Amino acid sequence: MTIAAKSLLLIAALALSACNNPDRYGAGGAGGADGGIDTTGLGDPSNPTSIAYFNQTVGDRVLFEVDQSTLTPEARTVLLAQAQWLLTNGGYAAIIEGHADEQGTREYNLALGARRAAAVQNFLISQGVPANRLRTISYGKERPLEVCSEEACYAKNRRSVTVLSAGAGV
Repeated sequence: MTIAAKSLLLIAALALSACNNPDRYGAGGAGGADGGIDTTGLGDPSNPTSIAYFNQTVGDRVLFEVDQSTLTPEARTVLLAQAQWLLTNGGYAAIIEGHADEQGTREYNLALGARRAAAVQNFLISQGVPANRLRTISYGKERPLEVCSEEACYAKNRRSVTVLSAGAGV
């Protein structure tokens, strides 16, 4: 094999290994602060400083109406609790994921997901959460929770999810 072929093979292998990182968010989608880490890496759901507590008790997601990025009253209630938790637990940062249902084009749904994530981020900032602890990303319709052509599925996919990570800077 020539040096060029070996180099190309090495670059291809490195590129493929970068695409497959199941632990990209730390153990189980998060890291741990002082919450006592269990096998999932989310901590003890009964410990109010753990990621598991945040996800299960506070709530890690809010839902949106069709083609909307406006926060519903229910979403505001969840986000008020998220903001309070984030203010109390300063060792965590968050990535706010914006999602859409499968209706519409990929481009439209990426933009809609971005608006949804920004709406959540802006609300959390308005409640005092420092902006440097929050980052947004849009997945559009690329990461559905449910896959079917019914409103019940679409409704679950129109969401924003707050994903925590240990460390105040994301």
